[in-house]
Amino acid sequence: QVQLVESGGGLVQPGGSLRLSCAASGLAFSSTAIGWFRRAPGKEREGVSCIRGGGSYTYYADSVKGRFTISRDNAKNTVFLQMNSLKPEDTAVYYCAARHVAYAYCSTYESDFGSWGQGTQVTVSS
Repeated sequence: QVQLVESGGGLVQPGGSLRLSCAASGLAFSSTAIGWFRRAPGKEREGVSCIRGGGSYTYYADSVKGRFTISRDNAKNTVFLQMNSLKPEDTAVYYCAARHVAYAYCSTYESDFGSWGQGTQVTVSS
């Protein structure tokens, strides 16, 4: 049984930083692409970042490029999303998701991800 658990969300002022974690179990973690998505109030869920199995390829949405960094620790079955220079428009529920095809490429399509976490709230406000 695959489980993904996000943590690290919270309230932060504009310009601040947060680090989200996605702890995974029940899958071949090192070969699994993990994506981060977010859903802002009144908007559809969007792909934010992704890291391929092996960690050799990463993807960032244009809206977060240069501010967010995705990484993985295969020994801890955890993916991190370091978010710097946060803006009010980054406010959303952030979800991590796993693709179940070994060494699959990253994707921004929700349908390509078979397992999802419960989400963690990130609020950027003064």
